[in-house]
Amino acid sequence: MILSLCKPAAVLAALAGTVHSSPQEPQGSQGGNVWLGTTTTIATATTTSLATAQAALTSSLSASSASASSTSAVACNNSPDLCSRSYSNITHMGAHDSAFLRDASTSNSIAGNQYYNATVALDAGIRLLQAQVHDSNGTIELCHTSCSLLDAGSLQDWLVKIKSWMDDNPNEVVTLLIVNSDNKDVEDFGSVFEASGISEYGYTPSGNEWPTLQSMINAKTRLVTFIASISTSSTYSYLLPEWDYVFETAYDVTSLSGFNCTLDRPTSQSSASSALSAGLLPLMNHFAYSSLTASIEIPDVDNIGTTNSPSTSTTGALGLHAENCRSQWGYIPTFVLVDFFDQGPSIKTADVMNGITAVGRTNATESTDTATNEAKRGHGATSGTVALFAFLVAALFLA
Repeated sequence: MILSLCKPAAVLAALAGTVHSSPQEPQGSQGGNVWLGTTTTIATATTTSLATAQAALTSSLSASSASASSTSAVACNNSPDLCSRSYSNITHMGAHDSAFLRDASTSNSIAGNQYYNATVALDAGIRLLQAQVHDSNGTIELCHTSCSLLDAGSLQDWLVKIKSWMDDNPNEVVTLLIVNSDNKDVEDFGSVFEASGISEYGYTPSGNEWPTLQSMINAKTRLVTFIASISTSSTYSYLLPEWDYVFETAYDVTSLSGFNCTLDRPTSQSSASSALSAGLLPLMNHFAYSSLTASIEIPDVDNIGTTNSPSTSTTGALGLHAENCRSQWGYIPTFVLVDFFDQGPSIKTADVMNGITAVGRTNATESTDTATNEAKRGHGATSGTVALFAFLVAALFLA
């Protein structure tokens, strides 16, 4: 949500008539494919018996075939083809504001940006989870704009659930992007990551080259964490300052024709080209806003089917945006962030970028959660609107 309280009458009037969409506050947040073959050595038969030699050869070939079959069946991030690719040479589809839900748990709050929680998103193939945090009486809390608006619980509890999913899915590499709204120190985050247990999976880069997914999996360092507004820490070296590794496109888009591939942040880089040359990984923001007034913007849910579409010919479509960026950069987007990830569905665009046919996913849209399905059809938003209205009234009196 992009919000200014300078026009209280306009704000309240606009909000009073709002019963759809979900506001959210945007925050900031190589190389070619590598293909590895398998070489099999067949021992030379030492016997003079032709029959024995043939038997040995047949046995060796059978074992080799079985081994190759077993290897090809192992998927990394839902595809065997991704195992040998560099982390930086893969498009990781992400859920923007992934902790903030519009479902039964929030009475279908229109402050939510996703219909499904983080573990459902991971089951569906999402491999990047973004969220914003605030300081709530000393606790790092997952709060949307303000903890008075939408509080999704502590960061530690959220991380525990993600760790549990990673425990159950040992061949998956997951990325977190955390918006540090109140500029908490890296040590504060480190304490939370250690307490949750998820730190055991933390990956620390060495040099400018990113490893393959398989090597990260083998090393059991398959969690990459970027956090905005932190300093590098030798103690918590797996917590990475976002702008040292990532650049982003614009996040405040109010027209379906407004998506572009121009660098928006960090300001230390002059262009996408310079950022790529410096080794930064590209993050493509792809979520649109609808303007209620000059002071309120909410996610454009009415056009979400187009926004998250894999189409490469429809204005505003995710597929077209990704293709345009690949063409302009000469490089696929490493990260993509979308609202309501199940719509489109957005994951299809990542599969196209990666050139894969995915396996092992659970389709989030097959959920039997009636409340969530009704929220997606635009029902049940009134209670969320009332909560947001109350928050704005309180903010006006406190301002």
